[in-house]
Amino acid sequence: MAGFRSLARQVRDTRCDMALRRYSLRKCLERFAPYGHRATWDHLCSRHRIHPEDRSPDPERLVAALDELERARAVWLAYEERFADRRRREKYDGLRRLSAEDEWHRRARGGNGVARCDRPHAHPSAPLDEVLSRLIEALEREPAAHCPVCAATVIVWRRDLTDEPWNGPVCTGCGIVVPRPALTPETVAAAKRATRNALASAA
Repeated sequence: MAGFRSLARQVRDTRCDMALRRYSLRKCLERFAPYGHRATWDHLCSRHRIHPEDRSPDPERLVAALDELERARAVWLAYEERFADRRRREKYDGLRRLSAEDEWHRRARGGNGVARCDRPHAHPSAPLDEVLSRLIEALEREPAAHCPVCAATVIVWRRDLTDEPWNGPVCTGCGIVVPRPALTPETVAAAKRATRNALASAA
């Protein structure tokens, strides 16, 4: 099975036909898709003016989309390296209990769904590397009462997410499923209360 870098080379290979180059970019998203496969594809198409169903897109736009994806992947790989170093130090010091960030990291291993967007057309508009940098910086600070990506303060608790975890806090501003370690316990509790109240009103 081809890895991310070999697929990226195919995307840039001018000897390949455009259908194969486009297919290779889609396959890259099976290796690294910060918003999830469908939402990341929608994001790249929107930012680089590629029609999602175009089998022969403009090659410069296709490569620009790949460049953005690679910048984001570099941000993620640097974080993974720092995370692994920290865990090694903690284990050496006898600290083996996993934190909330560690549990989030376990689910986001490889970078798929790091900033998951449960609805494919609802995702941040900023470049992927900026979004991941904001998210990672937030996880390395104290929890906050707002979205780490867009700073929106309206967080709702969704019980119908399409992937694990099946419920969680979702930002109404940019659409990401916010990692719980990035939010204060009070913010998470308020999102849950608002959802319960909305369900009670609907009943």
